[in-house]
Amino acid sequence: MIQFIRKPGGQIDELVNVSRKIKNSDITTKNVILDYADKKVEKCVIEGSNHDTSFEKMNEYYKRIYPTLIEQLEKEAPIEKAKRTKSK
Repeated sequence: MIQFIRKPGGQIDELVNVSRKIKNSDITTKNVILDYADKKVEKCVIEGSNHDTSFEKMNEYYKRIYPTLIEQLEKEAPIEKAKRTKSK
């Protein structure tokens, strides 16, 4: 999940966090939500506009910026998905 925060001087900070579940508050506060278990874009709002994009494009973009984090997500997401499927 990524949230963009505009500072008083106009600079935009990017706040990134990882979660197993999406909360209602995440849907309203986060700008970008990528689901690595199901490989889909849950939300992509940049500068107030919804962007129709693919998971693959977003994954490649963030892989360049956060290579270690994305590599970890790609490894662990299938394991988490299997756990969810088993517990149902």
